[in-house]
Amino acid sequence: MTAHTINPATPHPEVLEFLRCRRSRPAKTLTGPTPDRPEIEALLEIAARTPDHGKLEPWRFVVLEKPALARLAGMIPERAAALNIAPDKIDKAIAQYANADLAIAVVSCPDANAKVPVIEQVYSAGAVCLALLNAALASGWGANWLSGWASHDPVFVTDGMGLKDGETIAGLIHIGTETTPPPERPRPQVPALTTWLSA
Repeated sequence: MTAHTINPATPHPEVLEFLRCRRSRPAKTLTGPTPDRPEIEALLEIAARTPDHGKLEPWRFVVLEKPALARLAGMIPERAAALNIAPDKIDKAIAQYANADLAIAVVSCPDANAKVPVIEQVYSAGAVCLALLNAALASGWGANWLSGWASHDPVFVTDGMGLKDGETIAGLIHIGTETTPPPERPRPQVPALTTWLSA
């Protein structure tokens, strides 16, 4: 059955079970192989099927392959010095890029002149991050959604990833082969976070 013939109103218990048990894989536990280009393109198509008020597509993708990630890791020390970043955070940032085999940057690029509030456009970019993360996990890959101080540094993302004015990184989705099963972690107590209004 192709995606075009699936009725969204039909229950899909296997999908619900996947979502109920989904678990990100720590990026530091991921290695090669990684998805090839056709597989990446398929994941991006899934991620792009996300809520998007006004059909503005206020996001785009930057696929970071191993050489690009190594180049970005090499930019970290200079930017860290300029921003007076603590040494432990410098090492962590370098490792995030240097040890990765594939990451996809979801770029938030809202249109400030659109009728849709900018905050809703930014939320849409966040939804793309989660859709991409879940698509990778559902495809059998390990995946993790990260950010970090470097991804929020305008100079780093402009010089390193080609971002334009008004664009920011919504998230870096690391994708690869899982080497260690992730331990479960405490989950939110939903009843304590839920308010019911009946009138």
